[in-house]
Amino acid sequence: MKKIFAVAVAAGLFSLAACNTSPREQAADNIESNTEAVADNLEDAADVTGNEAAEASLENKADAVRATGQNQAEDMRTNDADTNLSNGI
Repeated sequence: MKKIFAVAVAAGLFSLAACNTSPREQAADNIESNTEAVADNLEDAADVTGNEAAEASLENKADAVRATGQNQAEDMRTNDADTNLSNGI
């Protein structure tokens, strides 16, 4: 139930935030929202596991997913994806 509520809240906030943003900003927001949902699911799985090593592993994966999502969203916001300017091409 918590997952459904979190996804619904994220979708609602995204729709409000998307009103006055560029397509690039919307794409970056989508990346962040999706990776945040995945990370939350990993943390929820970590909370219900009885194994401390598995819990730590899932928590680390959640942190890595969040970091990757933030990096990809920032790259989307700051680099021109159409011309690959960040790659010098």
